[in-house]
Amino acid sequence: MSLKKLIQKINFIVISCLILLSCNQRPIEEWVQLIQNNSLEGWEVKNGLAAYTVENNEITGTTILNSPNTFLCSKTIYDNFILEFEVMVDTSINSGVQFRSNNYPEFNNNQVHGYQAEIDPSTRAWSGGIYEEGKRGWLYDLKNNEKGQKAFKNNEWNHYRIEAVEDNLSIWVNDINTSNLKDNATSTGFIGLQVHSIGMDSINNGKKIKWRNIRIMTSNLSTFKRNPTARLIDTSEKK
Repeated sequence: MSLKKLIQKINFIVISCLILLSCNQRPIEEWVQLIQNNSLEGWEVKNGLAAYTVENNEITGTTILNSPNTFLCSKTIYDNFILEFEVMVDTSINSGVQFRSNNYPEFNNNQVHGYQAEIDPSTRAWSGGIYEEGKRGWLYDLKNNEKGQKAFKNNEWNHYRIEAVEDNLSIWVNDINTSNLKDNATSTGFIGLQVHSIGMDSINNGKKIKWRNIRIMTSNLSTFKRNPTARLIDTSEKK
């Protein structure tokens, strides 16, 4: 082997090692599974009477007559995070997943309130919008997001990704960015899986909503945060 080729080979090996070392130094995604061992340990039901069961690490919530909205809530409080889950819902009912949500005795007798990632199988198709349960109502609907309206698929498992980092709240449904909101009203709270009230509508009694593969990341968020493409709406209070 000539000296020139030997030098080229050494340079190639050195560069390859540096690239490999750089890759190894990149933070690893550290996900925490929120449902494990077919148990609802770490969760508690708030506000309503709907039942939640777990089988094969898959949660099922079932509607019930004459009950307010019911929420299966994490006992852990979160601030900044990336949350992912899959959901399938009966097309005749509405649901959502609370995040940065709370309940206090002094607020409407412990009513759950806070941000909600909408699950909407109706023809309105606002799944992936952001609704503030118990307070301001719609913060980010999908009236002007035609692509987002088509993201949710009825009668299928749908993948959600919620990014809550500082004042930036973004949602993806099946990898389509449905919401891009800037809001500073609430910085911490629990996660809650909603079974919506049906009043005395016996037709919708016993309807099911299912969640699975619920996981959360709370570190190195800047490395793994996506760049939203949906129109930004700023509802933050100016200070």
